Parts: sequence; structure tokens; C-alpha cells
Amino acid sequence: MTTLTHFNQSGEAHMVDVGDKASTSRIAITSGIIEMLPSTLALIESGEHKKGDVLSIARIAGIMASKRTADLIPLCHPLPITHVEVNFEIDQLNSAIQCQVIVKTKGQTGVEMEALTATQVALLTIYDMCKAVDRGMVIQGVQLDAKSGGKSGHWQRE
Repeated sequence: MTTLTHFNQSGEAHMVDVGDKASTSRIAITSGIIEMLPSTLALIESGEHKKGDVLSIARIAGIMASKRTADLIPLCHPLPITHVEVNFEIDQLNSAIQCQVIVKTKGQTGVEMEALTATQVALLTIYDMCKAVDRGMVIQGVQLDAKSGGKSGHWQRE
């Protein structure tokens, strides 16, 4: 097991110096799920929610969140994100919506935190827009599914 990189030798929190690392293409893929009542899912699918197109607004929120990650997570580096893709898949059987996010950059550090932040904020936006009709929604399973680039190379959840 490697050491935690956000602490110096004295145990103090610090931002990791990535200045000497090679700039490489980096990708992170994350996912998460929001479960809801079947009537809430039907409202989202029909596009008749009084606040507008829930999934389009959640998609924009996820994209915006990925770009603001360094403002939210104290030791994250601000990154030049080159691509963000937020996709939703409706799961009728489980009355849920799955969110998948793909974030890309070419740089000296990865975009895992940007993708995880985008996933969580996209799902939170769905919750916010639908809480008036379903306060019991559950967000779960927000996770890194795969990443590539950098010294550690490719990693994929099994």
C-alpha cells in the first residue's frame, strides 16, 4: 500500500507538487444511482415537471460541478478539463436513474475527483428538482469505474 500523498512528512496537509510529472492524457469514468418512487420517475420521463427538463438541467449542473471541483475539495488542483460527458440511463425495473460521467484532460494529475463531483452534483440536482414530490429518493453507489493516464496507468473496477 502506498502512503497518503496529501500529508507531508510531518503529517500536515499539503497540496501535492505535480510540477515535475509528465503531462499525459487522462480519463476518469464514474457512476452513481438515484432511486425514487415510480411516479417521480414517470414525471421525469414525461418531461412535464413544472421546473423543466430535469435531466437536461442535471447534465448542465454536473458539467459545471466538474469545472468547480478545485473550489470545493481543498487540496485538488485546478485542471484544464478538455471534455465532460454526463449520461443518464433510466432503470424502470428499479425506479432509478443511473448517471455516468466521463471527464478528460491532458495534464499532470488525474480527473477522478472532477468526475466524482460531477456525478454527485448531477444526482443532487435531480433530488433538488424532485424533492417536492419525493423526499425519500436515495442517492447511492457513487464510484470510480475506470481511470487511465499518468504513472499508475489504467485501472478498472471489476
